[in-house]
Amino acid sequence: MSLYSQISKNKKKTFLIIFVFVLILSAFFYLIGYLVDSPTLFFTIGLLISIFSSLFSYYNSDKIVLYLVSARPASKEEYFDFYTVAENLSIAAGLPMPKLYVIDDPSPNAFATGRNPKHAVICATTGLLSLLDREELEGVIGHELSHIKNYDVLLASVVATLVSTVAFVSDIILRYLWWGGDDNEDRDRSPILYVLAFIALLIMPLVATLIQLAISRQREFLADASSAYLTRNPRGLIKALKKLESYSKGMSHVSPSVAHLFIVNPLKKKKSVISWLNGLFNTHPPIEERIKLLERL
Repeated sequence: MSLYSQISKNKKKTFLIIFVFVLILSAFFYLIGYLVDSPTLFFTIGLLISIFSSLFSYYNSDKIVLYLVSARPASKEEYFDFYTVAENLSIAAGLPMPKLYVIDDPSPNAFATGRNPKHAVICATTGLLSLLDREELEGVIGHELSHIKNYDVLLASVVATLVSTVAFVSDIILRYLWWGGDDNEDRDRSPILYVLAFIALLIMPLVATLIQLAISRQREFLADASSAYLTRNPRGLIKALKKLESYSKGMSHVSPSVAHLFIVNPLKKKKSVISWLNGLFNTHPPIEERIKLLERL
C-alpha cells in the first residue's frame, strides 16, 4: 500500500468511525428513552450529543488530548534538542513545523496529535527527553512525524475524544437510572428491556476499546518504517524502543482513552492474569516485533 492510499484510507476510516459512533450512541439513547417513555426526546438528545461531540473532536481533539495529559508548551531554550530535531526532520519530511509540548513525567514516552499536518502537535515526556540521546530522539520524532504525514493523528485523536465521550455518557446514564430515572412503577414493561439496557451500559467501555483497536496496530509498524526511511538510520529508533521497553513504570496520570496515541503503552505494566487479558486488547504491537522489523530494514 502506497503512502497516499494509506492517507486516503485513514481519512475514510475517521469519518466511518464518527458515523458508527453517532449511530451507536443515538440508538443507545433511544433504548434508554423507551424505558422511561421518552424515546423521541432521548433519541434527539443522543443524536445532538453525538454530532456535537464528533464535530468538536474533529476540530479540537488536539487541545482535548493535551488537556487530558496535562501537557505544556516546550520552548527552544529549555528543550533545544527536542526543538531542533523536530525542526530538521520536519524540513526533511516536507512538513510544517509542529507545535511542541512536554509532559512532566519521568516515564519516557511521546505522541503526536492534531487533525492535519498544519495543525499538528508532538508531545514528549520529560523522562523521554532526559533519557534519550540525540540519535534516539531523532528516531522517536521521525516516528511521530510519520503519524502526522499519513494522517494517523487525525484518526487516533478523534477516537481518543469519542472514547472519552462514551465513558462520560455511560456514567451519566447509569446515575440517571440508578437514582430514579423511571419513577412510574405502574408501567407494564418487560424486565428484559431493563436487563438489555444495563448490559448495553456495561459493554459500552468494551465497544470503545474495540473502536480504538479499529485504528489498527499496523499504523505503528508503518510509522516505525517511515521513521527509519526519514532519518536514514533505523538504529536510532531501535535503541530508543529498547530503552522505553526497559523502563518498568508507566506514566503517573494517563487515561486509557488516550493510551493508543503514545509510541509505547503508557499504562503501568503489571504481571498478572488481568494484564494478560488487557494485552489481548492492546493497541500497541509488541516492541520485540517492532524491533525485529526495523532490524530487517
